[in-house]
Parts: sequence; structure tokens; C-alpha cells
Amino acid sequence: MLSKNTVKFIKSLHQKKFRIQEQMFFVEGEKSVVEVLDSDFRLELLVATESFIQRNTRLINNSSVHVIEATQKQLESLGQYQSNDSALAVVHMKVNDAFDFPEDQFVLGLDEVRDPGNLGTIIRIADWYGIKNLVLSEHTADFYNPKVIQSTMGSFTRVNFFYADLKEVFQKWNVPIYGAFLDGKNVHELNQVSSGVILMGNESNGISNDIGKLVTDRVTIPGFGQAESLNVAIATAILCDNFKRLQVQ
Repeated sequence: MLSKNTVKFIKSLHQKKFRIQEQMFFVEGEKSVVEVLDSDFRLELLVATESFIQRNTRLINNSSVHVIEATQKQLESLGQYQSNDSALAVVHMKVNDAFDFPEDQFVLGLDEVRDPGNLGTIIRIADWYGIKNLVLSEHTADFYNPKVIQSTMGSFTRVNFFYADLKEVFQKWNVPIYGAFLDGKNVHELNQVSSGVILMGNESNGISNDIGKLVTDRVTIPGFGQAESLNVAIATAILCDNFKRLQVQ
């Protein structure tokens, strides 16, 4: 049975301060919940309809998660989906551990990308292009924001990430950093590349001056019309496509 205390706890996770306090977040909707059940995230609680439980018995049993059966109406009152006829999971956050630069791979770096929808879409783009690792500036949007999780469509379960001072990380890694700038070199004119950081900046201000000083290669996407700029998520997709196409295999 879904108690008042459980409802209150789940609703508190809509706010960042409580997510940080509890070190938990929530995932809703059938696709995303199935993805997280089948991932290395540790689940605390699953609130789901009878039909979802029946369809996913094996995954649920393998996860050893505590399950509470609920109605669609109850699920809709807990999360942010206007229509959730399947499930909501409460999940433990991962420890914010830095990783070493993965040899012969690209890492996606985000400098102050603040919009949750953009971050979620960028995570999904990274997953599409097989970029498994992201490094996020300390003021980039919260990875565990419900809007971020929703926008990834399950891709959040397949990427590694950590928040850090980008300046310190880039100085330690000492690898090529390809930064997106309006006055950079045409990305279509690049030669083959092997690895490095693909760095995207803030939606309004671009890459900050301090971080920009560490960029080894300034690149841009050529425009052919009158638009002033591109949305950061769209620009990320275009650059990832070009870098993966140019990557030395």
C-alpha cells in the first residue's frame, strides 16, 4: 500500500535540495524504469501498476527492489508525467567520482549548460554516438533533475559522468580540447582525429573565458542562412557526428 509518508518522500525528490539530502532521485514511465531496472543503478523503491509488474517480473526480481502496487492515478500524482500508466522508481545517485581520460575515445565536456532539457537531450545524443563519458562543470544543470532524466529517454543509464572544476580536469588530462566557438575553424575542414574533449558552452554566453584559454582547437559549424546561432543540443549533435565520422579507427 502506498502510504502518505512514501508519497511525501517521493514528492520531495522533485526538489534538488532533497535529492541531494537523500542522495536519491526518481525515474518515471515504462521505458525509463525498465532501463534503470536493467542498469547498474541501485533502486530503493518501485511503485508500479499490476500490469507493469507482471510484464517485468524477471527484472524486478533480479533487482531485489521493494515494490508497491499502485494505480495510474496514484502514479500521475507522484511524478511529472501527465500520463503515467506504468511505473515510477526511486533510485540511488552514483558517487561523483572522477574518471581518467579514456584512451582513444571522445569525452563530452559541458561548461555551464544550465537548461535541464538541453542536458537531457545532450546525454541522449552522447549515447547515440557511443560517447560514454561526460564531464560537467559545477554549475551545469543537475543530472538528476526530473526533466533531464525524462529527456534522456533512458540514455542516462548508459553514460558515465562527474561534476568538477573543468580547468583542473583539463590541466590534468592534457589532451586535445575541441571547443565550440562561432569564430572557430570550420569543422568540415578538420582532418582525422583520434580522441579528445568535445567542449560545449553555456546556451547564452558560450564557453567561459577561463576554460576557453585551455581549448586547443576552436571549431565551428558553418551556417548558410540567417540564424544567429544554434541550440546547444543541436550543435552538440552536429559536432559529435562530424567528430565520429573523422575519428581514426
